[in-house]
Amino acid sequence: MRAGLEGAALASNRRIGLEQSKTRALLLDAAEQLMREEGYAAVSSRRVAARAGLKPQLVHYYFRTMDDLFLALFRSRTDEALSRHAEALASDRPLRALWEVSRDPEGTSLIMEFSALANHRKVVAVEIQRYGDRLREMQIEALSRTLQRRGVDSGALPPVAASILIASLSLFLRMEEGIGMSMGHAETEALIERWIAQMEPGAPA
Repeated sequence: MRAGLEGAALASNRRIGLEQSKTRALLLDAAEQLMREEGYAAVSSRRVAARAGLKPQLVHYYFRTMDDLFLALFRSRTDEALSRHAEALASDRPLRALWEVSRDPEGTSLIMEFSALANHRKVVAVEIQRYGDRLREMQIEALSRTLQRRGVDSGALPPVAASILIASLSLFLRMEEGIGMSMGHAETEALIERWIAQMEPGAPA
């Protein structure tokens, strides 16, 4: 019995160690490259291994299923995104910082692919919801402080609405740019810039 417990503990320690391995990181980077270049449908164990220059068996050594791989990739990238948002929202100009972070084309393209993938993989949808709720809570807290300092009535402009408007607008603009559409983009971005300048006087444009 004791030997069995010790074996399980060793296996658990090895699993924790594997999460920090260079090979695992290479596989995640390869999966991300495929998602960005060809979409989530191009991500298979063979394609990921080939892109990473490794044997296909290693994909399933580090990730039991493709769902596990997608979840690991999503969590690693969203952990980075949450850190960037936390830093932005802690600044003296959280609206400006949030707008700039939300406009990041690389982050936008990846979240769009994961959103499309979520239609086919429920575990991914659940993870996206968890991430989205956490991010929105961070944004609401920071925007509430900003709007309160400006004397803006939260009933007239709910912080959650401001958060959704900024995030959805930046995502929509990047989506249209991805298919070659740009009509009205400059005018819309200029409108947001003026609004931010009103809410955060002195913020650099």
